[in-house]
This record gives sequence, structure tokens and C-alpha cells, in this order.
Amino acid sequence: MHAVTNEPSRDSLLKRVVWSALTSRHAQFSQGGDLARRFDPAISPFAAAANNSPEALAALAELIQPGDDRAFILQADDIALPHELEAEITALGVLMVEVSPSAGPSRSTSIVQLDETDVPEMVELATLTKPGPFTARTPELGTFFGIRLDGRLAAMAGSRINLDGYTEVSGICTHPDFRGRGLASELSLHVTDVIRSRGDIPFLHAYADNHGAIALYRKLGFEIWREVNVAVVRRKAQIDPD
Repeated sequence: MHAVTNEPSRDSLLKRVVWSALTSRHAQFSQGGDLARRFDPAISPFAAAANNSPEALAALAELIQPGDDRAFILQADDIALPHELEAEITALGVLMVEVSPSAGPSRSTSIVQLDETDVPEMVELATLTKPGPFTARTPELGTFFGIRLDGRLAAMAGSRINLDGYTEVSGICTHPDFRGRGLASELSLHVTDVIRSRGDIPFLHAYADNHGAIALYRKLGFEIWREVNVAVVRRKAQIDPD
């Protein structure tokens, strides 16, 4: 007889990974309620509805303010929007899960844990290389590591979306002056080691057409779990009847 378990399945957790995080380990950073939530925008632009019901989508719309406010939707489920919202950008991505930890290249002894004193350099590097949404408060979501060369932050990687049993490897970037040295691979493997040591399964995201990144992540022991939908949304502009 098989034991009965109430633990959620991988599908139920990762299909709406942002929702899973905001209703578990990242609940302290969330705004919203039982139908829709978003991260504090100062920390991260990600938002999610619990499902595609009209009630949940209406609750999502309430969380996105008029004007310059933008939210990122990231989920394996189809993205549905209420009439109050519109998508400025849509894209197809992949969610990759580590299936076979890789020894990878030799690890550098120069990997250091980054802290609040490093935030200005982290933001500068992320702004230059665009590894995904990154603000001065994004490092509050997880632990970030870096490699310094010639007194500069040459590369970094860390963890972002954190939910029960899974932690995302994110913010992987290398300054153009230091590319071609395998720094991103070293840091990614270091972050996955840290995640695994806590008993979590590492996962990450990439755009579906970024074949170079996907090939690299496969070498590091990741495989595609599922394609995911990405949208940058905002409230529609109000039309003055006059």
C-alpha cells in the first residue's frame, strides 16, 4: 500500500511559480490577498493571480496602479488578463530544473558572498548586462555571490524566487570586460551547491530563443521542465470622455 501524501506536486508548484513563492517563503514581501499577489515593487516587479478566474484577474488588476506601474507575469499556464490590463511585451521562456548536479569547471577561491555594501555595484552590473528585473532591494530575496577581478565586480549570481522545496538561480551576469572565462558557470554551480545544501531543488529561467544559455545550463545539469509565458503588463490608459 502506498503512503498518502499531502505534499504539492511539482506541477502544482511550478506552473505558477511566482504565486507559489508569494504564498509560501516570500509571503513577507507580498502585497495582495487570497486571489492575487505581487512582490513589493521596490523589490521585484513579479505578480501573479491564483488562477484565471474573473475574480482572481480582477484582484490582479487592483494591484497594478495607473501610470508608470508595470508588473511581470511569469507562469506555465496561459496568461489571461482582465480588460483593465494590457500587455506591453510578451515572450516565451523555459523553466529549467536541475536533474543531475554537475561538477563543472574548477571552482574559484575568489567567490565571495555579496552584502549591502556591494549593492551599488550589483545594480550597475545588472543594469549593464540585463539578466532580468533587478533593483537595489532584489538581494533581499536571497543570497548573492560574486567574483572580483582587478578590484571590480566581474560577475555575480544568486537566488531569487524561493518556494517550498525549490529555489531559483538568478541574476547570472558577467561584465563584458571579463567574459569568456567561465565565471558565470562557476558562480551558477556555487549557487546551486548552496541551494542543494539546504535541501531544495535548484531551478532557473531562460528565454526560449536564448539557445546559448539553454545549452550552457544543460551542461550544468539542468533540463527544461516546461515552456513558460512571460508578459509585462500595465493598466490601460484612461480615456477622458471630454
